[in-house]
This record gives sequence, structure tokens and C-alpha cells, in this order.
Amino acid sequence: MAILVNSKTNVVVQGITGREGSSHTLAMARYGTKIAAGVTPGKGGENLGGVPVYNTLSQAMREHPEINASIIFVPAPFAADAVYEAVDSELKLVVAITEHVPVHDSLVFVNYARQKGVVIIGPNCPGVMTPGECKLGIMPGQIFSEGNVGIVSRSGTLTYEIAWVLTQAGLGQSTAVGVGGDPIIGKDTVEIIEMFESDPQTKAMVVIGEIGGDAEERLAARIRSVGMKTPIVSFIAGRQAPPGKRMGHAGAIISMGSGSAAEKIKALENVGVPVAELPSQIPVMIKSALNR
Repeated sequence: MAILVNSKTNVVVQGITGREGSSHTLAMARYGTKIAAGVTPGKGGENLGGVPVYNTLSQAMREHPEINASIIFVPAPFAADAVYEAVDSELKLVVAITEHVPVHDSLVFVNYARQKGVVIIGPNCPGVMTPGECKLGIMPGQIFSEGNVGIVSRSGTLTYEIAWVLTQAGLGQSTAVGVGGDPIIGKDTVEIIEMFESDPQTKAMVVIGEIGGDAEERLAARIRSVGMKTPIVSFIAGRQAPPGKRMGHAGAIISMGSGSAAEKIKALENVGVPVAELPSQIPVMIKSALNR
């Protein structure tokens, strides 16, 4: 089954004619993702690789009622409006790739989407990949393979590296979800883990964390409180990060004595989640977990 996206996902690309939107639309289509339409104000009537472009999302929805997911490549100052348009169109899933979205904008549209029952992934994320079925994002599709290991990650590049070492070891993935590295995001690590926990295809999970925030600590608290039937292994980036210095993402900063890699590793290990020191160790740890 996997989670979030599959072969029945029909996509609209908001911001399809920009540099990033156009190149990644073509890449997603080559992978096999069903791209029904694109939206760019003022570009209605054009097409990109056979994908029709509309001025508004409502126009696209009228012509393509099968659309059930959006991916957003709209520039940061206008990203919130694109999210609102997608949420008000009652789409089930919105993936916001856009970087540098103002935190206040994210806070408001994430809460609005939750009230409407719409799943938001991102902003500032690589997207969602269900290998062999749907690539809704900017991930390099060739490094993923079909299987039963779920990945949830706060880091785009580490998602790719760990997916590749899993693939090389013969461990395919059910779905990989890059939740994003901003301080305010849609679905977070704990919520994605709960989705994987309910997915019969996913037999093991990899949690890729990093310094800053409390996602990994909240995951540990969740495991301590209600348990976890699906085995988890983890990797935490930023072991050498100095306090007060941002590392890569806006959300990756140790502040006020909390959010360090050491604290996250301790929290996870205390509830029985093994934490790799190197990404290359993860396949061995997953195989060990699956053989228990």
C-alpha cells in the first residue's frame, strides 16, 4: 500500500512554468507520475511536455477532476497563496517544495490545512516518493527501489544517501517522505511514523533526524507511551554542530541548551531505537531488526 502517494495519485503542478517547476515536472513525468495539469497565472493555454497549463487551479480542477494532489514550486512570497488555493480546492495532499517561506506564512497555512483535513508536506522539502509508483518531488528516482522500508527524513540529501545505501543492500523502500527542515512544517516525523505504523507494506523504518527542534524527542516519548510494533533505526545529523549555529536548515539549530544530536540520540536509544553513527551502517541495522 505505501503511504501518501501511489499509482492513483493525479497531480497538479503549481508554478509549472518556472525553472524548477518545469524541469522537475518533466522528471516526475518521466518517472511515471501522473501529471494531469499545471498552473501559472498568465500562462494559461500553454503546455509543458504535453501537460496543459492553466491560469488558476480552479480552472485546472474543472478540466481535470481526477486531480487529488498538488506540488508547489511557487516562489516564497506567493507560496502561501498557492497553498490556500490547493486547500480550498479540497485536494488530499499538498507538497510544498518552496524554500525560504516566511515562518508566519507557514504557521498560518499549516494550521488552516489541518482544520480542513488536508495533508501538507513541507515547505522546504524534497517531497514524497513511493518507488515504482509515484515521485512527487525533486528526489532522484533512480536511487530508490521498491520494498518494505519506510523513510522519514528532515534532510533531503541524507534521504538520497540512505535510500541509495538501502537499495545497494537489496532493501527497497515502501515510501520515502522528506518532511522538510523549516521550524514550521506540515506533517512531522511523528505523524509520518504513525502512518507507516498503519501501513501493512512497511516492515521497518528509518528516521533521519538532525539537530534542532524536538521531533526526535517527541518520537521517543511516543514510543515510550504507546510502543511501536514496526522496528525503527535512526541516523541523527549534526553530532559536531556548535550551539547557536544553524546547520543547513532554518530548523537545524541548537538553542537554549536543547536540540543537540547527543540529546536526540540518548532519547531514542533509551526507548530501544538504535542510532547509526554512519549512514552506511543502516542496512545492517535494518536487516538485524527485520530478522528479530
